[in-house]
Order: sequence, then structure tokens, then C-alpha cells
Amino acid sequence: MTLSTSHHIREQFEHCLAVIRHASVEILLLLNVHASEGKDPRWFLEQLDSARLALGGWGAVAKKLNLNDAEMSEFTLQLRLLQQRVPQYESGQDVSENQLIAAMRFVTALEHLRLQQPLLTYSTELAPGSELQQQAHKQVRAIELMLKGLIQQAWPDQVKLNNHLKTLFNADRVRRWLKLGEINDVLSGMMFSELAQMLVDKKEFSRYYASLFSDPSMLTLLVEPRKTLQTFLDDIRQIRNSITVQKTLSSAQIQLLDNYYAQIARPVQRAFEEGRTRVNPAGFMAVDASELHTFWEKAQKMDRVTGGDLFEVRDTIEKPTQRAPRTPEQREQLISGALWGAVGVMVIAIVAGGFWLVTSSKPQPAAVSAAEAAPPQEMRETPSSRETLTRMGVTWDENNFRSAINRNDTRVTQLFLQGGMDWKLSWTEEAMSAGHDDVLELMLRYRQNMVEEKPCRRFINTLSHAMSNGESLTSVRKEYLKAFCTVPAVVKRQQHDLDMATRRAQSQPDATTKKWQSIQSAIYEVIR
Repeated sequence: MTLSTSHHIREQFEHCLAVIRHASVEILLLLNVHASEGKDPRWFLEQLDSARLALGGWGAVAKKLNLNDAEMSEFTLQLRLLQQRVPQYESGQDVSENQLIAAMRFVTALEHLRLQQPLLTYSTELAPGSELQQQAHKQVRAIELMLKGLIQQAWPDQVKLNNHLKTLFNADRVRRWLKLGEINDVLSGMMFSELAQMLVDKKEFSRYYASLFSDPSMLTLLVEPRKTLQTFLDDIRQIRNSITVQKTLSSAQIQLLDNYYAQIARPVQRAFEEGRTRVNPAGFMAVDASELHTFWEKAQKMDRVTGGDLFEVRDTIEKPTQRAPRTPEQREQLISGALWGAVGVMVIAIVAGGFWLVTSSKPQPAAVSAAEAAPPQEMRETPSSRETLTRMGVTWDENNFRSAINRNDTRVTQLFLQGGMDWKLSWTEEAMSAGHDDVLELMLRYRQNMVEEKPCRRFINTLSHAMSNGESLTSVRKEYLKAFCTVPAVVKRQQHDLDMATRRAQSQPDATTKKWQSIQSAIYEVIR
């Protein structure tokens, strides 16, 4: 690390600390903890812990800050990581890239907190960044093309790649990607999070990509490079989402992205120069304004079609072949079926024995008896829903059920529902975006089979983002809201979200905040 680079990193880090110290005073004041000035991250964490004890728990702290449980956990996790990296700091001391990244990540967490709680007014601007917007757009594009290039290098044969994706995900998702993407290019139909998932999955990473990211000086923020890469890519996914909805990136996001790009691209660039890969990050950055505009225009169109890249980059890919464990109801049904089968066998044996006794003692009426017994033998039971599915070649598992929902297959879906298969509200998200009203209305008739606990937070959140991307609040969506999300706790939370959106629209009046307010209002009007 050169002297000028070291000085630049230290300068950025000290600016981040100044932002954190100023913000900590405002946040603590909101939690009834008075402080004349902010100090280091460890002090801030200790003061937050004191506020937790005084208010009665993290739930009360989260309520004061207008965060949900997951957001509160993420906020404290970022702060703990920062205080571990920087227990204390004296002006002028050396700063590592990991310390700078930890500080910048927490500054972006402070930005999110300020959006959630309009009473907070601190500034998180690190430096004028308007001229760096285009550079950030280039970096996100380069990272996405890098992911595609590395996957294509591991799987140069398109047919083998498609088959591999079917084993990792499922055939229906692969068909959907092929439909959304360019001809014979399945990767172009995948979302950023899905591409990232291909790279950071435990087995995939160790088998194909670990050697490229083995530089001991890179990707060391967390315990292992793969986990660090997963965290960085998920943060980049959120930055990419901001770009696709044409939202200006903050200076903190731009600087954080710049550091992420360096950490991810440097090992790949070195591998390219050494001839270990054909993927050239520098080549992806050498793009003119027209080509860059075309790329983001396509990305925005894809975002509108898919409803946005909402789901985080997970640690592993959930294999479609993994069957969900049987529920107690399913086990009881299986045992009951086996017992009734045994009873049926015994009854048939008794009837057959009696029939043999009668026919052996009275040979003449045997023909009559046989004639009279013939009609019951001709009567066959109607096959059960499970038997019908088996004859169709469809196994009884939730992956096939979800695939039927996603492709609007009402016949198969109805057989699963009639057979007693439970379902979750989150399984309807893709069908909602695709407008598969037939299958959605069918599932609503089996609402007693919906077993997901507290499904409305995710359902409303997904619906809100879909509406912000141009989708409408259809009559089917309204029916689902009325069916599952009219309990008092959900209505109260939605009223709170509407109040927050209204206050944000009043304090920061622009098209985005007003649109978000109208979305929250429309949902509230349905469930109130």
C-alpha cells in the first residue's frame, strides 16, 4: 500500500467516524440517553446497550427507531463488527481497508435508519459524489459481467450449464430464465442475486471459484473469503436495485462500492494477467456511455418484468430434490392409511372365506351368487388425488406443487389441494407478478390449507415493491389481503407504515416519497 493510498484511506475513515459520532448523539437522544459529544464505536455500542436496559429490550429500542426486528439486528451487527475492527482510534494512526469498509457499511446503515425515522436529521455525506455516479454504474455492470463470465468459464457448454442449473434450482426456473433472457443464454435471464448465488454456494465455490479468490490480502473482512464475497455481493445487489429504479446513489454507497469493486476485481484481474482465467475486469470497465445506457435500460426492463431483485444472496442454494420433512398431520395421515389398508385386507379375507363356504356347500346357486356378486366387482373406486398425480408422473412434494402454481396449472394445483397439501402465502409471489389469476383464485378457495405463520409482513413488503415497480393492486391481490392480512396487529403495523410514509413525504416532498405514500395508503384502505 503506497503512502498516498494509505493517506487517502485514513482520510476517508476519519470522515466516516465523524459522521458516526455526530449521528450517535442524535440517535441516543431519541432513546432518552443524553450525550454532549459522540465517541468511538465501542462507546456507542455501550450506550445503546444502556438504552436497551432502560427501555426494556431491543424491541423497545427498535420501536423508537422505527426499525423491525431484522433491521434492528442488522444495525447492531454492523456496529459490533465495526467496534471489533476499531475498538478505539487516535487521529493519524494507520487504517486498513477492512476497517474502512466496516466504517462505510455502518454509515450506509445509518442512512437506512434516517430514512426509517424522519426525526433523525444527521448528514451522512462523505464527499461530493455527483460526478462519480457513472463510475459506480460501470462498476456494478462490470461485477455482473464478471459473475457471468466466471460461470460461463466453469460451464462452457450451454446444454451442460442448463442441466446443471436444473439440478441446482429446478427445471421450471431454468425455463423461465430462458424465456426472459436472450436466445441460448440462460444467464441473461437470471437476476443478480441468482448469479451471485451460483458463485458463493459452498460446493460451487470450492469446486470452481476458490482458486481465483485465494489472495490472502483480499476478501478478509469476515472469517473466510467466500463469506466475505457473499456479504459484499448482497450489498451490491441493494446498490444495483437503487440504480434500476433510477435512484441517485449516496456518496457513502459510491465509496463503499468502490472498495467492494477493488476487493472483488483485483484477484480476478491478477488471474487474468497470469492466464488462469479469460475474464478481464478492466475490459468490462472500458465501456462508452451509449453501451452503458443500453445495459441499464435492459436491466430496468428486466426489473419491471421480474418485480425486482428482492431476496438476499444466501449461503447455499436450496436444492429442489430435498423433500420437506413430513408434518405431524401428514405422518398421522400415512399411519391412518396403513391401518385402514390392513383392515380392508382382513375384511376381504373374511368375505372370500364366507363366499367359499357358501359355494362349496351349495353348488347349484353358485352361478346366481356369482351373478349377484359381479356388479360390486365391476364398481371401481375413483382414484384419489395422490393416485391421479402419480399416474400423471407428478410426485407428491411441495416443489412440484409450487411449480404448478408458478405455471398457472390449475389441474395439478387442484389435485395437490384436494389431496391435503398445505401451502404458504409466499409461494404465490411469482404467480402474482405474472398475473396467474386462475390458479390464485383456486388457492383462495383452499385458504384453510395456508399454514404460513405471520405471512403478511413479507407479503405486503413484496407487494409494495411490486407496485413501486409499476404493477397494480389487482382485485386478486386485494382478495388475498382481505383473506389473510386483516388481523388487528397487521392493520396497526400498516397504519404505522402509512404514517411514516406520510411524514417522509412531507419532510422530503418528491415523486418517490409521494409514490410510496400512495402505495402504503392503498394497501391500508384494503385491510382496515
